[in-house]
Amino acid sequence: MINKNFGFGTQIRKSPYFDATVRWGAKGFSVYNHMYIPRDFGDPEQNFWNLIQTAILCDVAVERQVEITGPDAYKFIQLLTPRDLSKLSIGQCKYVLITNSEGGILNDPVLLRLGKNHFWLSLGDSDILLWAQGVAINSGLDVKITEPDVSPLQLQGPKSAEIMIKLFGDTIKDLKYYWFKELKLDGIPLIVSRTGWSSEFGYELFLRDGSKGDDLYEKIMEAGKDFGIKPGHTSSIRRIEGGMLSYHADADINTNPFELGLDRLVNLDSDINFIGKKALKRIKNNGIKRLQIGLEIKCERLSGPNTKFWSLKANNKIIGKVTSAVYSPRLKKNIALALVDIDYSKIGLEMEVLIDDKSFKCEIIEKPFFDPKKLITSKSLK
Repeated sequence: MINKNFGFGTQIRKSPYFDATVRWGAKGFSVYNHMYIPRDFGDPEQNFWNLIQTAILCDVAVERQVEITGPDAYKFIQLLTPRDLSKLSIGQCKYVLITNSEGGILNDPVLLRLGKNHFWLSLGDSDILLWAQGVAINSGLDVKITEPDVSPLQLQGPKSAEIMIKLFGDTIKDLKYYWFKELKLDGIPLIVSRTGWSSEFGYELFLRDGSKGDDLYEKIMEAGKDFGIKPGHTSSIRRIEGGMLSYHADADINTNPFELGLDRLVNLDSDINFIGKKALKRIKNNGIKRLQIGLEIKCERLSGPNTKFWSLKANNKIIGKVTSAVYSPRLKKNIALALVDIDYSKIGLEMEVLIDDKSFKCEIIEKPFFDPKKLITSKSLK
């Protein structure tokens, strides 16, 4: 049974997979991009083990797409992001940032290039559709910006490749990390990419016909039953282990790319023009005042992810905040991402974290906390 304390209304959309997730045991939902997302299939630690040992299927239809088409679509998409897209091929994906005129981060989507002037921005929780439409009005560029009927599922985990081979045949082995193919599964139209918000090997299946959602979900679960597939949800444990950002938690409109160590996504030396370029040049020249770090929190195991920001103290003053924290059952310690004063950002430095009016010691350690070179996600199947 779904938690009766959770109210459903018509003002918040249900995904094409909603009924399927309920049948497969979803008991709780949250709201993301104005849509319900299943967040409870039982023990979140078991969900983590399912992800890293076999495979899980996650309804991430909340990753809404902003579709940009028209004769000037390429010029326009480059205007939105500080990452140089001149080498982005058709069929390729890139992780990008969307920045405002002050250099603040509005979102960190995955960009897919479907054609010369045809793009999707696969979004975190934000209103980039409205931002893009607003930018377009006075851009002088000939573009059309819409939200298409596209709803992704994530099939993630070490057994996901075998499940995909069963669904699509051996040719799926050719799909490289951060590339995609247009495919059909028994007539169901899809974009299939080697991406996912899990830090594990996996795929995203972008359904291009919402009426087929129930059918698609069931087909994948049936194909995966011999490989131990489980219904699941995005794992806070695994994404924090991998140092993956959660927008509104680890980054927001008041955070700039350099504070997060994402300099590689900002091309200031090329002649590309993008919103926030002057501000980001100024920020880089002046130097940042904060930096994201990794922490080990030295207390009893946390009962779950933090639901509010925790203050960090050193030398009897507040020097930053924990943005995401969780206990890793694999690493057997509490790990966290935090934003701190740049003077308190060196590996090995100790400080205090305030949790529910109690103070605990913590130490800055290297991040990502597991598989820092992304050998798991980027491995080749050939």
